[in-house]
Amino acid sequence: MTYISPKTLTFENFLSQYRDNPRYELADGELIDMEPTGPHETASGIATQVGIYLVAEQLPWFIPRTCLIYPFADTATARRPDVVVLDETALDREPLWEREPVITMGRSIKLVVEVVSTNWETGYAQKVEEYALLGIPE
Repeated sequence: MTYISPKTLTFENFLSQYRDNPRYELADGELIDMEPTGPHETASGIATQVGIYLVAEQLPWFIPRTCLIYPFADTATARRPDVVVLDETALDREPLWEREPVITMGRSIKLVVEVVSTNWETGYAQKVEEYALLGIPE
């Protein structure tokens, strides 16, 4: 993971410039290049197994192709988890979902998977705290 932005970005600037680029996320206004490794990509294949389970159990949940988690309106942070499971029945209460694949409320999220590799400080500290404060159960 590399911090590459010498200037601070707002959440809105990040969306307009990097919304569709899965390599980047935003942390306190700093653009972060996620730099996924081969083993990281292999491990994130857990999404297939989770998807099979969701279909077998007939749950109203799904795994979006791309999704940002915007944990706090007062900070310029947008996380791009490796796998996220969303509750389809809760999306009608998400203020940004109709126009952007952005989640702002923990109750819309059933599971977040973060594969920790070179960014263990962020994966085990910052993201865990942000997701817990947002109320994500798993």
